[in-house]
Amino acid sequence: MTTPIHVLLVEDNPGDADLTRETLQDGKLMVHIDVVSDGVQALDFLLRRPPFATATAPDLILLDLNLPKMGGREVLAEINRHEALRVIPVVVLTSSDAEQDIAKSYELGANCYVTKPVGLEAFQAIVHAIESFWFTVVRLP
Repeated sequence: MTTPIHVLLVEDNPGDADLTRETLQDGKLMVHIDVVSDGVQALDFLLRRPPFATATAPDLILLDLNLPKMGGREVLAEINRHEALRVIPVVVLTSSDAEQDIAKSYELGANCYVTKPVGLEAFQAIVHAIESFWFTVVRLP
């Protein structure tokens, strides 16, 4: 039996969250996806604070930038403050294609920046590309 790949999806748009989850779960790999809808929940999950005290550390984080309560940039900065979290690859998956968002995300430690495309098939293709690269090409820590 293969161990599932654990993904933390940080996404406040329920439609995007559902589509990402369905696309990953329909793939060839066994993927377990936890979804949180804001930056505060993301950090609570990653730092295993209640109600996420028993959460499994993710192998990969898919992070939207524009989140309520605490934005993705702040989440990235906080991840980099914790030695145990810094090793988890972070893919920024967001609607922004602004150069300053891209530059700032990499400055804050993002491993990859992907702009969400418009349209169902294009979105699914991007999620499959992320899955293929991060789960079959790259060796995760």
